[in-house]
Amino acid sequence: MTDREALGAPPPDAVARLVLPAGFRWDDVRAFHGRDVQAVAEQATAEHVRKGLMWRGRPACLILRRRGRRLQAWLDVDAAPGQASEEAVRDGALRLARHLLGLDQPIEAFERAHRTHPALGPVLARQRGLRVPQSASLFEALSWAIIGQQISVAAAVSVRRRFILQVDARHPSGLWCYPDAGQVARLTPEQLRGCGFSLAKADILLRVADAVAGGELALPAVGEAAAFDAAHLAAALARIKGIGPWTVHYTLLRGAAHLDGSLHGDVVVRRGIQRLLGGTEPVTEAQAQQWLAAFAPWRALVAAHLWASQSKAA
Repeated sequence: MTDREALGAPPPDAVARLVLPAGFRWDDVRAFHGRDVQAVAEQATAEHVRKGLMWRGRPACLILRRRGRRLQAWLDVDAAPGQASEEAVRDGALRLARHLLGLDQPIEAFERAHRTHPALGPVLARQRGLRVPQSASLFEALSWAIIGQQISVAAAVSVRRRFILQVDARHPSGLWCYPDAGQVARLTPEQLRGCGFSLAKADILLRVADAVAGGELALPAVGEAAAFDAAHLAAALARIKGIGPWTVHYTLLRGAAHLDGSLHGDVVVRRGIQRLLGGTEPVTEAQAQQWLAAFAPWRALVAAHLWASQSKAA
């Protein structure tokens, strides 16, 4: 329990309420937001997720409280009274909750379409209801993808933690907040190097942060799916030196729930395809791309199933 939460529950009118789908896979959400065992910016338990983030330029803590299928969500914003209406804060909490939990992802249509597939069908049966837990913003997903390029998840989590602490945006609850582009743009390459970034990654992240903060790279906010053009944004990201196809598609998957990016460059995805097909030789990127193409417009969701199936087997 955080210091702020110990003071009591939020006002009832500040809480957004929703009902989770039957069979909702809370443990997937818990695992994603509990990657950092030191829990500096997220805390995830069987009943709660608490996440530090920047909301309209202010440190905030999003709290998700689960009781069976019922979920309460609220935003505790470190702001002076009157800076945002109660209705705006409640709407923000609802949008973030639906986004983080992947509640608007069309997984039922995907499962119906491919449940009889000879190779993938049994995986879908075992992992029915799998959704892709989301980062709180496209910028968070993009920066996390840059951090994770060509290193292990454990190493990436360590770099991410030091990066968050370096920015030092802290909510009164005690959680640090994942920084926004403007905060990151004020960092120096030396500060990022001190967090464990390579020189190349520090350069990429700072150029991206400058472009987002300066308006040159427009990243849709949570809840702006109607105005989201995945192809346009993918092309804009791909034009940035140092950002390749894996980073583009992983960013769109984790930050905008775009389920059709081809993650054929992912080594775990290729290994998963090899296991499904029973092959003895490693699957090449070209072979993986060809195999995934049959699952459009859900190629990235197939990748998520392959990740999940291998994490269970490990």
